[in-house]
Amino acid sequence: MAIIRDFKDLQAWQRARELTRHVYTICRNGPLAKDYGLKDQIQRAAVSVMSNIAEGFERIGQAEKLQYLNVARASCAEVRSLFVVAIDVGYLDEKTFREGDELTTQTSRLITGLIKVIRARTSPN
Repeated sequence: MAIIRDFKDLQAWQRARELTRHVYTICRNGPLAKDYGLKDQIQRAAVSVMSNIAEGFERIGQAEKLQYLNVARASCAEVRSLFVVAIDVGYLDEKTFREGDELTTQTSRLITGLIKVIRARTSPN
């Protein structure tokens, strides 16, 4: 098993980074680029996923770590929901939507895995 020394070593953070890149790429051009409210919201939510994983990693207390990871997971769900809005109003094609949906699902699962590991380490045996 790899040693995790930095939040950038976490698979969840790496996948969140991919998700954020995807979001910023689709917000550069096309109709989503012109919908400033939706564009800003989805970008902020994607950045929140990455940032909260990083912040949680740096926290010393387990409860704080879990709090930040839960916020990251919730932000991931927000991004996923905003992808649905974007496809529903015709801003995304099916392929781009599926890519975003898959990235949010994978990221959420990885965050959930981190939460489970932290809970297992803190529960009495």
